[in-house]
Amino acid sequence: MFDPQIPSPCYVCEESKLEENLKLMQRVQNESGVDIILALKGFAMWSTFDLVGQYLKGCTASSVWEAQLAHECMGKEVHAYAPAYKPQDIEALLPLVNHISFNSLSQWQRYKDQVLAANISAGIRVNPEHREAETELYDPSAPGSRLGIKASTLEGQDLSGIEGFHVHNLCECDSFAAERTIAAVEEKFAKWLPNLKWINFGGGHLMTREGYDVDHLIGTLKAFKQRHPHLSVIMEPGSAVAWQTGPLIAEVVDIVENKEKIAILDISATAHMPDVLEMPYRPAIRHAGEAGDKAYDYKIGGNSCLAGDVIDVYSFDHELQVGERIVFEDMIHYTMVKTTFFNGVGHPSIAIKRKDGRVEVVRKFNFQDFKSRLS
Repeated sequence: MFDPQIPSPCYVCEESKLEENLKLMQRVQNESGVDIILALKGFAMWSTFDLVGQYLKGCTASSVWEAQLAHECMGKEVHAYAPAYKPQDIEALLPLVNHISFNSLSQWQRYKDQVLAANISAGIRVNPEHREAETELYDPSAPGSRLGIKASTLEGQDLSGIEGFHVHNLCECDSFAAERTIAAVEEKFAKWLPNLKWINFGGGHLMTREGYDVDHLIGTLKAFKQRHPHLSVIMEPGSAVAWQTGPLIAEVVDIVENKEKIAILDISATAHMPDVLEMPYRPAIRHAGEAGDKAYDYKIGGNSCLAGDVIDVYSFDHELQVGERIVFEDMIHYTMVKTTFFNGVGHPSIAIKRKDGRVEVVRKFNFQDFKSRLS
């Protein structure tokens, strides 16, 4: 059980579980010869970066602020990619990054001279037009995607100065999806690969999920490197780093009835776990089951005024009580980074459960945090 002194609501990252994931990634790096970096868009809990930096090569940033965070808090390699950069973005990024990838040839041409003068390795994002993501919201290869350059667009273009290709089309996928993607890249972009120095196969490689075939991934990557020995290979998973590393703890504030029992918690789905509504998906609650599995059903709702701030119906062995803790599993990746202060609902604190069992609350939020977001 978690320390009863942990405030509610609170995200709790378990250090031992995070390190288990990092050790698995270290094995992939050692046995396949690739470099793995942390995608901050999925996990940006910088209070863990001392640990993460012991295993991974650095970070990848999707914005200037993420690059600043990586530079200041991890101090290792920083890679950057964004759909578009303003001139001031480039000026801010150049002192921070080692690699920078562009989403279009026009952006590359606009900033080419600055990047080359700064001796930063430049890449472009390519679209393999190969679909693996199950949810269209998260599919960069969907028809009409704004992300990445198709092979047909590269024909006849001058790519001098470009040292790498950035590819990202996966979302919580297995090693066989990675293998198919690599094959698609080799088929569509074969003529350009000999002139590159590196290729980044992006994120979505959920190698820390139970049942993931890590040996197959390693074999796939080794085979690619044997076919292209001149290429450095980079991967930048987000979810996989913090997969199953800790919960969001919430508390029952009230129970109301309207055709069914509804438990209102001190969190908000829309503000504190938005993928529940956007993806959508059903988070696991510790010791709870599907509706009807156990004796008592409750619809679980958030504490904002949004009518649809509802998670789902769960069943419990006992009647819920006001003040009781509810533990949502696996809430560290892609959840903390998406939170908002919508409605002024109290923002969850952030804690780390250390390997020796101690719980350290590393961040609490207050009114001034809410106020400072507004004007």
